Amino acid sequence: MTMEQVRQAYGSVAQLYIELFGTRQQVHADDLAFIGRHLASRAGAVLDLGCGPGHITDYLRSLGVDATGIDMVPEFIAHAKAAHPHGRYQLGSMNSLDIKNGSIAGILAWFSLIHVPPQDLDGVLAEFRRVMTPVGTLVVGFFDGDEVAAFDHKVVKAYRWPVDEFSERLARAGFKEVERQHRPSDGTHRPYAAIAAGRGRTVS
Repeated sequence: MTMEQVRQAYGSVAQLYIELFGTRQQVHADDLAFIGRHLASRAGAVLDLGCGPGHITDYLRSLGVDATGIDMVPEFIAHAKAAHPHGRYQLGSMNSLDIKNGSIAGILAWFSLIHVPPQDLDGVLAEFRRVMTPVGTLVVGFFDGDEVAAFDHKVVKAYRWPVDEFSERLARAGFKEVERQHRPSDGTHRPYAAIAAGRGRTVS
């Protein structure tokens, strides 16, 4: 599976996805609080990578954050610009950010890493670290599981991660966990987790 296949898959269901998930009211209040707690105080630019319809970027901006949403799906970016005309949204890939080293105060990757194959995750996290200031903060959300495994996501194949193992991958890439939260399955949603981490030293 390639990122181009992921882009095409989301593009084909973009309108339905926007209807189901495209407002901040459709995000759990605890998740918004977690995101805000770690990114609202960032003095500098924040990127919402894989911003989708742009609703969480807009939430961050409502908190006074200098946030920009980036997504590789044109349909999402078009919607975000129309729905949030005072925001900043642009097409782009988290695999190769057109941003100078050490210039970003915070990154949100809210369920936007779930389609990255495990063997490619280290490279994406290294790109995050490259663009981040020494005191930057990364917030990630992902599906939780007992082992790293692929599953049939409703849009396209995705991966679940044990929280401790994902935290270890963050540490390997040079991030130090500062807080995590976990939400078990409620019969409707899969179990998922979130980690907030600061930039630290890489682990060899």
